[in-house]
Amino acid sequence: MITGIHHATFLSSDLARSRDFYEGVLGLRPSPDRPAMGFDGMWYDVAARQQIHLMVLPNPEAGLVRPAHGGRDRHVALGVDDLEALRAKLDQAGIAYTMSKSGRAALFCRDPDGNALEFVAC
Repeated sequence: MITGIHHATFLSSDLARSRDFYEGVLGLRPSPDRPAMGFDGMWYDVAARQQIHLMVLPNPEAGLVRPAHGGRDRHVALGVDDLEALRAKLDQAGIAYTMSKSGRAALFCRDPDGNALEFVAC
C-alpha cells in the first residue's frame, strides 16, 4: 500500500542559485541526511518523512519549451499555511507566478531551472 510521497526530485544546473530559491525564498532547510553521491545536490525536509531532492545532473530536456502556466506542466503540489505570505516573498524576489485557473487558493511558479511548483493553501 502506498503511504505517501517520500520525495520529489528536481534537476538543478546551478546549485547555489537553486539554494537561493529553495532556502532563501521558500525557507526550506537542508537535511543533514544526504549520503555522499557521485554528483552534487541537496535534500530538504518538507514535512514528516517527505523531502525535496535537488540533483546537479545534465537536463535531458534542455531547450524544451514549457507552458507559461505551471498547472499545465508536470509539477509537485506543496501545502502552505499562508499563501499570501508566499505571494509576498515571490513578489519581493521578483519571481513570476500564476494563480490557479480552477479558482482554488493555489499558485504556480517555477524554480530557477524551470521546474513547476504548485502551492496550495491548507
